[in-house]
This record gives sequence, structure tokens and C-alpha cells, in this order.
Amino acid sequence: MSKDKYTLQEVTTPALEREWLDFPEKIYKGNRNWVRPLDPDIRKIFDPSKNELFADGEAVRWMVRDGRGEVVGRIAAFYNREKALIEEQPTGGCGFFESIDDQQVADMMFEASRMWLASRGMEAMDGPVNFGQRDAWWGLLVQGYEFQPLYENPYNPPYYKELFENYGFKNYFNQNTYIWKIYDDDVNAMVHDRAKRLFATPGYRFEHLNIKNLDDAAESFRVIYNKAWSLFSGVKPMSQEEALKIMQTMKPIIDPNIIFFAYFNDEPIGFFIMVPDLNRIIGKFKGKFGLWQKLRLMWDLKVRKASDRIFGIIFGITPEFHGKGVESGMMCYILEDYIRTDRNRYKTIEFAWIGDFNPVMNRMIESYVCATRHKMHTTYRYLFDRTKEFHRCPRLGVKRRSE
Repeated sequence: MSKDKYTLQEVTTPALEREWLDFPEKIYKGNRNWVRPLDPDIRKIFDPSKNELFADGEAVRWMVRDGRGEVVGRIAAFYNREKALIEEQPTGGCGFFESIDDQQVADMMFEASRMWLASRGMEAMDGPVNFGQRDAWWGLLVQGYEFQPLYENPYNPPYYKELFENYGFKNYFNQNTYIWKIYDDDVNAMVHDRAKRLFATPGYRFEHLNIKNLDDAAESFRVIYNKAWSLFSGVKPMSQEEALKIMQTMKPIIDPNIIFFAYFNDEPIGFFIMVPDLNRIIGKFKGKFGLWQKLRLMWDLKVRKASDRIFGIIFGITPEFHGKGVESGMMCYILEDYIRTDRNRYKTIEFAWIGDFNPVMNRMIESYVCATRHKMHTTYRYLFDRTKEFHRCPRLGVKRRSE
């Protein structure tokens, strides 16, 4: 078969979408670590009625077929103009990339994405990323192929790294995932000392999530998030509606024992949002998520308590409380109040999405929490003007000088 017979096809019908959704089964056949994502989780990203980024943006999906008509690759390209203009140059994205080990197939999809984005005013594309929040489907797995991915975290074969880099993508930033074994690991002794000093200081307190008062929890989350990430380029402030939507979306899977907030004089100053990892349960669903699967998920999650892994989704301390021991106080509170009690049913905690642009957080996880890095994802960037100087993502809190 001649390689010239590869053809690109846009996804425009439900039947084509079904092929696009099912294609990864071919790539990962026999791979025990891969967990097929739930179809509704992917579909909603490309549904304008469910994804608000379509209000000022677009998305397109393609497949590549070989001479026999078999699907050998898939990709999506997208942009949101508001998010694009926050970057150093207008930047769109490509993602949901899957391909056989063939550079021509990959290049065909990357070229289609580049040309489509350029025709809409973009000057760069990040990939593989999500047409949505960064906490899902973001980055290419480059270390940790032997481990099962967390829910909505990317997993891919090792050869994808070469496909991206051979095309010309460059490393924009890395995202580290750390594992902490509840019954084998311990935090640094300094954490306990710092926590004791914090607990002796009037005004500080830590609390579980109150599942009956999600409105207050959502507002505390929003206040902390907006302060903690306000200095990072590319992150827009979160609205009250967005914060409440996040909490309401999470509500069915929430374990209030593993979501914590820190306060000083009743003002929210920190949070640690963790949930049971759904990838321990959903693999048997094969992408489907109808009524039966939803009932089975709730049974496995709430009754059988089948998930033995905690997914640490996001951790944040407001800047004015950095260096005061709040992170140590929160960690000790979590350990003493739940993790090391008879009520705990989990074996490991995974701390995901610790960007290398945030060295303080990486040092804290490694040196104080004493967790071990076991996965790394890379977010790549491709500049359309190949003569332009490439800049990696600036460190958190560091403003890039204007040119």
C-alpha cells in the first residue's frame, strides 16, 4: 500500500464521530494500563450547548484513513479567542491526538490543524491539549507509561513524543504527577514542626467540605483560586457561576473526607481538592455511560468503595500566606483527621498537574510531602512563524517582559 493513499476526513456526522471515538481501541489493544475515557466526557467538549468556549471559538475534528479506508489517526483543533489573546501570541490548540506509528499520518493532522488555526488568526498552537480547562486531557505522557492514568488524564504510547517533536513542537512546560503511599510513606519531620507552630497561632483552622453547603464551598474555592493563580499568564479569573458549576458537577463523586479548606480569621486562604479516582472503576464500561453504567458507578464508588486511589486534583494557597506553614498545617490535619484513621479506605494519593513553572510547589511535594514523581506530561507549543524565538512558559509569578 502506498503511503500517498492517506486521506484526511473531517468529522461531520454521528457515524464519523463514532469512528473517531472508537479509534483509540485499535491503538491500545492489549494495553492493560490504558482506560478508555467515557464517551459523554469527550462528546461534551465538542458540543456548543455544553462547552462555553464555543461562544467565542470553534473546534474541528479530523480522521486519517489509509488506502483500505481504515482509520489510522485522529485529531481535533480548536481555539477560543479570549484565551488565545492572553498568550504571548494568539494561540490555539490541538488535542485528542491518536495515531499509528507513522510520521506522515501525524504530520498530515498537524498540518491540517496549523492551517485551520492560522486561517482564524492564530500564530501558534499548543498540543496535545483540551478545548476546556487544563485539569483534563492536557499534555503528552512522556514518563510513566507503566502506570494506569488518572481519570481524564492523558495516556499514550511512547512513540507519540517523537511524532510531536519531529514535526517541530517544542516543550512549553512539563506537568509532574507524584504518588504518596499512605501505608508506606511519611511526610518530612519539618512538616509536623511547622504545623505545630501554625496550630498554636490564633486564627487558623481547617475544615472538611460541608456537602450540604456547596454554595459556600464554591465561593471559598473561587476566592482562593483567583488569588493563587492570578499571576500566571493564560489563566482568567473564575466566576461565581463557574465555581458553583464545578462543585455541582463533582457532587456525585465527592468524598467529603478528602476535600479540605484552610481559613484565617474566617477568610478562605487555601484548599486541597481530592476525589476518588474513577479510572479504578470505569474501565469495564468501554466508553459507555448510560443509566446502567451510572448506577454501577455509584454502587462501586459509594457501596463497594472500589476505588483505592485518591486523585489530588488541585491544591492552592493564597500568595499572602505562602511561607507561613499553611501547607504543612493542612497536610498534618489531613493525615490526623482522616488518612491515618480507621475510616480511611485508600492506599495511595496521586498529586497531578504540578507544572515545572511552579518550582515552589514541586519542592514542597518532593521535600515536605516526600511523594515520588512517577509520571510526567509535556505540553508542547508550535510557533507558526518558524523564525520567531521560542519562549518556554514563564515561572509562576514571573511576568514576561514585553518585546
